[in-house]
Amino acid sequence: MKIKMLYGKKGIDIDILSQNVYKIIRKKKMPLIEKPGEKIKESLNNPIGTPPLSEIAKGKKDAVIVVSDITRPVPNKIILPPLIAMLRASGISKNSITILIATGMHRPNIGDELVELLGKDITKNYKIVNHDGMRKENMGYVGNVSNGTNIYINNLFLKADLKILTGLIEPHFMAGFSGGRKSVLPGISSIETIKYYHSPQVLESPYARNLVLANNPFHIGATEISKKVGVDFILNVVIDEDRNIGGIFAGDLQEAYDKGVNFAKKYSKVKIKEPVDAVITTSAGYPLDKTYYQTVKGLVGVLDIIKDNGIVVVLSECSEGLGSKYFKNTLLKLKEMGNYDKFITYISNMDNFRPDQWEVEELVKVLKKVKKIYMFSSLSDSDYNYTYTEKINSPEEGIKKIKKELGDNVKIALIPEGPYVIPQVN
Repeated sequence: MKIKMLYGKKGIDIDILSQNVYKIIRKKKMPLIEKPGEKIKESLNNPIGTPPLSEIAKGKKDAVIVVSDITRPVPNKIILPPLIAMLRASGISKNSITILIATGMHRPNIGDELVELLGKDITKNYKIVNHDGMRKENMGYVGNVSNGTNIYINNLFLKADLKILTGLIEPHFMAGFSGGRKSVLPGISSIETIKYYHSPQVLESPYARNLVLANNPFHIGATEISKKVGVDFILNVVIDEDRNIGGIFAGDLQEAYDKGVNFAKKYSKVKIKEPVDAVITTSAGYPLDKTYYQTVKGLVGVLDIIKDNGIVVVLSECSEGLGSKYFKNTLLKLKEMGNYDKFITYISNMDNFRPDQWEVEELVKVLKKVKKIYMFSSLSDSDYNYTYTEKINSPEEGIKKIKKELGDNVKIALIPEGPYVIPQVN
């Protein structure tokens, strides 16, 4: 049988005998919203937990709209036009509206990528700024949170008269779910603020994981910081496997987000009967699978169902290679140290902090549990040396490798959408 997996922009079919398929794990079927542009307008006029956006915007001299960067498939061309139109109708001029790209610690989005991200009209007519978490001079100090962490946030956002967050609500391997408060931390935060919430002090918590908000120190910190900096309105959506909008959640930072999470969880959490010996997964295709850095999310997503010493095959195009120089150097550091626990102890010392160490820390959680990772990608042979995976030249080669290790009758779970679906043992 042939099964289409998300890979790059076009996807990839894999050929597998039906007798070897334990289960194809997909999101539960999501009711889709017809005419989503009109529904966006309705949600802005009838938001959750706040007055209509038009009332909030009235009398405001300027606005900053925070958007996710190119690594997230947010349907900006659908959600942004009605949002901006309402701001304009409320008296905020075109020149007083700024689109702030929440890159966190990712690279900036420029050129044709901006058009892909935002559409021609917005790219041409509105001021667009990429957040840069390393530029301290662009940050403003807001005080500290209850654990003592100092809060430094992008000054454009802090100084705006009207502060709006947009984005997707989907499973996230550290924060429980993306969206809402995550646009602020790490989206528009300084590295000085990000580093604590991306350190082992937070990420080694058993609650800092997919689908979990209760007691999750990342979620708690990001929410506290977002409330402290003053978010006026959010507009988040939930999408299905084909990137169609199934849910729209606009309004109060807390109330709208909580409703969005409850909706997303119904479709993204999938129960299976028992742990499995092998999994074939993805990094959700383009744009998430542009780098190996993001591919780690697909690997972490299978941890709840893979047996100890199980085998994972991951399909991720990695069209932009490994990721940042920081990520690559930290992978090298892990290899040099030669011991997973020793590495975690090393990065637990804040004096040894390095950007992107958190993705390697998450990778270690996978490496400590599975026996082998096979990866199909466009990475160079030299880049493969950093990945802790073994190169395969086709998905079918990965299946052959699994069978060689576990027998011809092995049962394999397949997750076409990778980290956007989180399977758990019932």
